[in-house]
Amino acid sequence: DSQQNLLQCLWSLYSAEPENAVELKANEWIRSLLRSLTGVDQEIRSLIQNLHYPEEEYHSKLLKNMVSTLVKELQGNQCDRASLFIRLPPDRLRSFSVLCSPIVTLIEVLPLVEALLTCREDDLDEALCTEFLESVSTGILQKKISLSDSAVMNLWLRYLPSLEQAILHLTETLITHSWASLLQVEVIIRDSLLPKAAACHPSLFRVLDNFFRTILLESDGHPKIITIIQAFTRCFVQALLQMQPQIPLKLYFPSVNQSLVMVLLVHPSDMPSAAWSQHLISIIQILKRNLQDKEDTRTSANIFESWFLLVQFGDWVNVALQQLMTADDISEMLLWLLIFYYRPHMENEQESNLMENMKSVYNQVKILINKTSVTFEEVQTALVTGNLYKEQSHFKDLISHLFLSFLLFSTGGRRIAKESVQLFTLVGTATGGISEMLAATAHRLKNKGCGASEDDKVHSTIELLQQQLHETQSENMHYIY
Repeated sequence: DSQQNLLQCLWSLYSAEPENAVELKANEWIRSLLRSLTGVDQEIRSLIQNLHYPEEEYHSKLLKNMVSTLVKELQGNQCDRASLFIRLPPDRLRSFSVLCSPIVTLIEVLPLVEALLTCREDDLDEALCTEFLESVSTGILQKKISLSDSAVMNLWLRYLPSLEQAILHLTETLITHSWASLLQVEVIIRDSLLPKAAACHPSLFRVLDNFFRTILLESDGHPKIITIIQAFTRCFVQALLQMQPQIPLKLYFPSVNQSLVMVLLVHPSDMPSAAWSQHLISIIQILKRNLQDKEDTRTSANIFESWFLLVQFGDWVNVALQQLMTADDISEMLLWLLIFYYRPHMENEQESNLMENMKSVYNQVKILINKTSVTFEEVQTALVTGNLYKEQSHFKDLISHLFLSFLLFSTGGRRIAKESVQLFTLVGTATGGISEMLAATAHRLKNKGCGASEDDKVHSTIELLQQQLHETQSENMHYIY
């Protein structure tokens, strides 16, 4: 006990930010004395050896006692504050964190790291030193430290760079490594704790949201980035629905129409497939109304907010492509949604022209859908209808994904799926975009679909196309680094 009291006194005397030569000299003396106290002289070493007590264990137990003493002081401070007793001064907390910084990865020190991260403060300025916060952040990313969820979230709340490092590390991991399915991607995302943290703390969600906006724009809408954003959104929504009590959605999505958020939050797998068309109509009506209401003051920012929300909940875009194969009565509404998704910033005249061209392509597709036997030449002819394949990449993606939906969700399309892979090269679409859509469709239909036997056929076609794409165009596969 006397040694612990002495150690506690030394910790109190240590200057986290020495301002003069005297304090620097005092810090050096304290560190020297600490080494002596925690060291083992010859007399003690002989005693330890006679008792057959490992010297390493002696050091470990001594460190545990020191940590235990400091943790009790921190925890006692939290209790005292509830009773309006004098709280622990910020410079005391800072001293703890300074001395703890070099040894945060030692298992004996983890209780102190937890206590420091979870201690409550009223001051606007962060009391814990940057070196400590950075060391903990690095230790977590390198898997040298295992902390509780609350401690990790407190680290991100206290030190924004640690949150940025975590999301950057997650994104780089998902981009640079291949994965077998979106289920594996979602497991990696959930294990990062970021979706849960975003659900618990709207401020963290908005930081992550801004990060995704930035990389989406910088990558020019790369399909793999879009897939990561959509997978993260699904994990976030799952965590959000488990929150009790519920936090108002406005705190997460302050700049978009809340009715649009509400309808997009409902995942296609959460309702019968027969209800998809009506739900898509609701999404489109709210989206159109939202854009038209702001027509007089319509800005790029307004359009971007609605578009980015649609990207985040992109499973409904995937459903719209599928519904075009069966729902003739709402085909024009679905085409409008797809045009907005693939090219949101267009003048009315441009939009009208593209709609007419897309109707021509879609009418050709409808003819093929109604045929029990389809030839490769017929598909090729339909694909170049309207000459849209010569337009910008956004239109190429739209047509490619429309025809991919035809290959997956029509009897004639499935029969010629294998030989039709080369048509995507004709359109000029990157193989990765097709691969991502195939993976997204397989994931979406895993639990819900248009019937068990129909789903089996779709899954078989997806596997066939994935294999064919890998065999014929693997050299064109590329990722963002």
